Amino acid sequence: MTRRVRLARAALATLLLVGALTPALSAGPTGSAAAAPRAGVPAPHGASSDSIRSREYWLDADGIRSAWTTTRGAGVTIAVIDTGIDGTVAELRGAVTGGTDFSGLGAANGQTPVGEDNGHATMVASLAAGRGTGSNSGVIGVAPEASLLSISVGFGAGARDSDAQIAEAVTWAVDHGAKVINMSLTRNTLDWPTSWDTAFLYAEDHDVVVVAAAGNRGSGTDEVGAPATMPGVLAVAGVTQSGVASGQASAQGITLGVAAPSENLVGVIPGGGYVLWDGTSGAAPIVAGVVALVRAAHPELKAPDVINRILATAHDKGPAGPDALYGHGIVDAAAAVRDDVPHVAANPLGDLHEWVRVNRRATPAPAPEGSITVPAPVDSTPVIAQPSDPVGVLLPSIPLLQLVGVPVLIVLLLLFALGGLVVGAVVQFRSLRRTG
Repeated sequence: MTRRVRLARAALATLLLVGALTPALSAGPTGSAAAAPRAGVPAPHGASSDSIRSREYWLDADGIRSAWTTTRGAGVTIAVIDTGIDGTVAELRGAVTGGTDFSGLGAANGQTPVGEDNGHATMVASLAAGRGTGSNSGVIGVAPEASLLSISVGFGAGARDSDAQIAEAVTWAVDHGAKVINMSLTRNTLDWPTSWDTAFLYAEDHDVVVVAAAGNRGSGTDEVGAPATMPGVLAVAGVTQSGVASGQASAQGITLGVAAPSENLVGVIPGGGYVLWDGTSGAAPIVAGVVALVRAAHPELKAPDVINRILATAHDKGPAGPDALYGHGIVDAAAAVRDDVPHVAANPLGDLHEWVRVNRRATPAPAPEGSITVPAPVDSTPVIAQPSDPVGVLLPSIPLLQLVGVPVLIVLLLLFALGGLVVGAVVQFRSLRRTG
């Protein structure tokens, strides 16, 4: 069964990863295999490390190499919530400084890859913060001096509830120093569980930028799903090597923040070796790396300003303003690090606190399983009609007093009384005439 087929079947699970492999450039630390020819990428035969580095076209196309003259991400920690990073491969040796497992399947330090597509996290990590294998060899990440936390989660047979895993993983990442969280996965639904409200609010309140992949049409995600639909999350779309929205390795949606390369990506796999791959699983860590560069260059900035820098300096591809294919445009690392960008008072991608206040307040708490809801008793005491008071209808109400004033009412009452006396006198006079 190919990895593409396995990913398609994984769409039936609650959460799925959003990257797809093409044939390996190298079968392992010592072996090699020829990759199938692709548009714009020659088929390698026993690809050398130098040819691996030369495939990272985004380093120049997206201003990353230029940004390195200012910063390479030192001092910033990126948490990778994924299948678990193999920190022993050459490009990631020393980069992974901590981790844990929430799947129930991995190692305590989170560095044992889990699941059927267990190479996914290592590929993601290499794009975010790979060190390379030399000055011009091996895969180098966008922020090659940033640190990584490996948080392993698992989906499918034997794993714990995936929604719970994600909520716990986000909270753990915040508590262990992450300033950026990368999530190259999708729930494949627009909505998310309330447990994610709590976890993502915790990240927001602790000044952490969450980056999430949009998903891929090629693996069944036509529309952006959570966590990329959540307010405040930096959702990443995918583009081709020529900078056009990817037809298969991206998804569309109004919550997109920016776009980054998602095709013809080269990544490191567990045990060593390289693969070409497609998917917003790769676009997301490119942007997460840019976030790390901005945070390293501007440590005084809070998360809303960091996100705003990335949005404001992106190259707009569609009509003016954000759109459902590119968000605010294609990320530009050099501009995000160096340009003058005005301060913002709030996250330009929305406020999760406000969303929760508006959208969760009317949601009734679920009744315990097996319980019976008893309706409130209705008062059956009959209502007794009160007799009308003929005097009461003559007395002015407070609104009437406010409307016409006390003096006018006195005059009216006097006229009414005088009229009564006149009528009485006339009746008495007529009575006297009939009897006189």
